Amino acid sequence: MTDPFEFLVRGDISAAVDAVTGLDDQGRRSFADGLVAHVRRRRDNWWWNNEATALAVAAVGCLPTAATAAELLGRRNVSLRAADAGLVVQVARTRGVPWLAELAYRLADRLRRDDPMDGWGFVAELLTAEKAATPTGDQFVEGWLALMAWPPEWQRPVPLVDRLRADVFLDALVPRLFEVDGAGTRMSFDEFMTDEKLALPRALARLAGEGRLDRTMLLDGCVSRLLRGDRPAALRAFVTLHALLEPTASEVDRHRGDYLRLLADAPGSVASMAQKTLRALDGVEVEGLLDASRAVLVRPDKAVVRAQLGWLDQLARRHPDRATEIAEVIATAVDHPAADVRDRAGTLAARHGHVVAPRVVVGAVGDDLPPPAGPLPAPPAITDPDELAEEAASLLGGPTTASGLERVLDAVVRLAGGDRARLKDALLPVLRRHRAGAEEHPWDPCCLCGLLGGVLHAAADPVEGGVRRGRWAAMLAALRRRTPGGPSLDPRVPPPHRLLRARLAEIGDRVGPPQHPGLLAAPTTANGAIDPEVLYERLTRLGERGAWEMDLTQALLRLPARVDEPLAARAAALGTPAGNRLAGWLRAGGLPTPDQRVVTLPRSEHRQGYYWGYEHLPRQRTHVLVSPPEGVDDPFGLLTVPAGSVDSYVGGAALLWPAVLPGYRGLVAAYALPDIASGADQDLSGGAAILPLLAECGGDGGPAVDLALAYGLGARHESDRVAAVDALLMLAAAGDLDAPAVGAHLGALAAVGDLTLTRTLQPLRDAAAAGAPLSTWRLLAAALPALLAAPKAPRGTPDLLTLAAETAGAAGARIDVPGLAEVAARGGSSRLVTEARRLAAALDQ
Repeated sequence: MTDPFEFLVRGDISAAVDAVTGLDDQGRRSFADGLVAHVRRRRDNWWWNNEATALAVAAVGCLPTAATAAELLGRRNVSLRAADAGLVVQVARTRGVPWLAELAYRLADRLRRDDPMDGWGFVAELLTAEKAATPTGDQFVEGWLALMAWPPEWQRPVPLVDRLRADVFLDALVPRLFEVDGAGTRMSFDEFMTDEKLALPRALARLAGEGRLDRTMLLDGCVSRLLRGDRPAALRAFVTLHALLEPTASEVDRHRGDYLRLLADAPGSVASMAQKTLRALDGVEVEGLLDASRAVLVRPDKAVVRAQLGWLDQLARRHPDRATEIAEVIATAVDHPAADVRDRAGTLAARHGHVVAPRVVVGAVGDDLPPPAGPLPAPPAITDPDELAEEAASLLGGPTTASGLERVLDAVVRLAGGDRARLKDALLPVLRRHRAGAEEHPWDPCCLCGLLGGVLHAAADPVEGGVRRGRWAAMLAALRRRTPGGPSLDPRVPPPHRLLRARLAEIGDRVGPPQHPGLLAAPTTANGAIDPEVLYERLTRLGERGAWEMDLTQALLRLPARVDEPLAARAAALGTPAGNRLAGWLRAGGLPTPDQRVVTLPRSEHRQGYYWGYEHLPRQRTHVLVSPPEGVDDPFGLLTVPAGSVDSYVGGAALLWPAVLPGYRGLVAAYALPDIASGADQDLSGGAAILPLLAECGGDGGPAVDLALAYGLGARHESDRVAAVDALLMLAAAGDLDAPAVGAHLGALAAVGDLTLTRTLQPLRDAAAAGAPLSTWRLLAAALPALLAAPKAPRGTPDLLTLAAETAGAAGARIDVPGLAEVAARGGSSRLVTEARRLAAALDQ
């Protein structure tokens, strides 16, 4: 039977108009019921372009209320980005729909938070046609901003200020810019045609100068937004707008208390703006300034603190009767983390009558870190289908963790051999809700969505397993390299992830009756490792039943990389192929140690065609090449890490690899190195999250771990730098940290500009404060020679020299730093020379 609504899927707009034209009330109700049922039935269909227009025409032409139309058109699989709103308005006019404006408001409330431009233009056209009031919800404001940054092609030659001047939404939405959290990030775009920086604040200031916008509203809005705070990047546009408005003395005086609050509490760029604004104002109340200064002088941003010290010095000169009181406030900075700030504060405090007691430094040789606690035990096995459904929902609805994935896979294997009907009842609602297994992500070769969903479907319904069995068999055959001319391996998928995908394929292919005791590879500790005795017991219980090949392979890779001859003899006595394989593995001590070589790879040549973002790629990147020892077979490619490109990135997939190879820390680090490096040289986030997981692994680290820590310490995002510090401290506590090697890599990368040195200061200071001053000092001592030998010392070198002097004194260990004496002997009083002399003096004590 032909579906009467098939014209919608074809995107036949004319058919949609004809279908809703001339319907009576009964026909319209019948058509509406069928339309809603059709859309729900086609939940996997993506409605966009002509399909979305046809759907919108049908919805407005037959549905009874704005609420039901918004429910249909606001579905996640409906994109109104390119829908023809004008045609929808015509249909509404023909029918006499009274609720078109209400529909626009409801759709405005449903705009996607991650992409508010999708449907914004459609909503805006409906509002304009109805001459309705402007909605001011957060998503509508952000969609408007996105359109200003990326206008339609026909508007791109028009300067932003002219587009704003003629915009019907301008007056209603501009005041909301100061109220929507995060709006400042979208406001920081450049002029489309001229690339003028921060075009929107400049255009707003120009419109205020013309009288088109209320200047007082803009200035008050800036101050209000800065007081409420936001991420520093989101406040940049408001700082720029504030400067462009050039507040008068009376306007500054009106907000004097607000500026003092910003000076004390706001992010560095905002505090600096408030500081400059107040310094330009005559007659700032001394008491208020001193109260704010006590908070300012303990801020970590040195530029603000140094400027405040200079301001207080001038204030003490102008008010000699209060010089001692001001000097006491200045003395607040004598405990500042930066040595040059401490020195300056002590000098100024003494100049104005306050003597600062000398700092007493108590030296402590070595690090003071608690011993490593060892990996936690793995969470208990899942024993009930309902519990499995809960864990599967958590896994499908959030980030895939190694621990959660292994628990679900082990439970699937055990429970699918029992009450299949109960398992199906528990799992299928979860799979439908998350659309698990509906699609792979072709842009992400490491995506596990389809495979994991397929395994869960196969566990719940054997028919589903049969549908996917051919694809799973092809994946396994490709990995085993037993099918010449067959499916090839995707070079974008690293071998650890390839093995994980093969395990999922094998489980999907084999899951179901008869009853199975569970996966051999189920970890016994939270880091993915398996106790060798436990694996031997599992093989004993397995008896004559053959072990699954990939399952046993993964189980062996999770054993500690050491020789165990007594257990090997017991495994061989089992007399089974799996027992013999375990025995051989234990006698060999695991995987052979691969060869590692550090290389620096240039950015590939840009030959032809459009390569978005090519100019933002790093010009080079340092990698670790890994290859198997001569004469050693590498059947799964696990001992081979080739030279990758500087734009390779697998995202969160790398977080699963430490549990694949928990005894081979250096090998996993080599595979994950491109992701970790991307956080430092491409400013991507999340790559260094793997570092604490690597620290929990066993085995040698080698140059890959050392290089990964160096890149992690220089990551753009704070969360990545924190992860690097955590890993550094864990390795130091376990005695596995090669601090000089990490420092040598850090210095070499920073000296040639492959790493931003200033980012490393705070994480290294945190590591020293957390109980690792000796490790930090050894790291710095190895990093400084390359930095001091550079033609121009990288920005941040003086700060590292300061920290080196502090940690050298606290650790009580003398290490020669090549090049230090030459820099310290230079003439002048630059910060580089001054801090070099400070370190040299600390080493002479």
